Amino acid sequence: MSFELQPRLQNDLIRLEPLRAGDFEDLYAVASDPLIWEQHPSRDRYQRAVFENFFKGAMESGGAFRVIDNTDGELIGSSRYSNYEELKRQIDIGYTFIARSRWARHYNRALKTLMLDHAFKHVDRVVFKVGINNWRSRKAMEKLGGIYIGEESVSYSGEPSHPNVIFKIDAADWANRPR
Repeated sequence: MSFELQPRLQNDLIRLEPLRAGDFEDLYAVASDPLIWEQHPSRDRYQRAVFENFFKGAMESGGAFRVIDNTDGELIGSSRYSNYEELKRQIDIGYTFIARSRWARHYNRALKTLMLDHAFKHVDRVVFKVGINNWRSRKAMEKLGGIYIGEESVSYSGEPSHPNVIFKIDAADWANRPR
């Protein structure tokens, strides 16, 4: 069975749908909040020209989602699968951002749970690359069960290279996690 990088996924809180070119304005309305990016290596991603490059990379990735709040139908963010390695049975989840109005309300966990559940039908390991100073995301990864495995420099969508911490979640750990 091949790995479908843009399935439609849903739970009670959100639904994930393939990102479309026509989503740019609505997604930029969310991303234009500078506080979303304050701990991110690309702190200027709230600027339209910088976000256009990010969005272009998302569209070209073939694995990007728009995140829709099921309570009101509002587009509230995006995430994507990337770096699928079929032989290693591994994929990355990242490039995630969610509207601040949904922070600390389980939206990130709901999003990552949908993506992890789908990924583990096809891979044995999911990797997350988090900006070294992005303490909110690092804490969220630990709460999700991510295991720190090291650091590396990563370039985001043609942007300069930035230091990141790397977390992993293996399928067996995900299956045996406390619920």
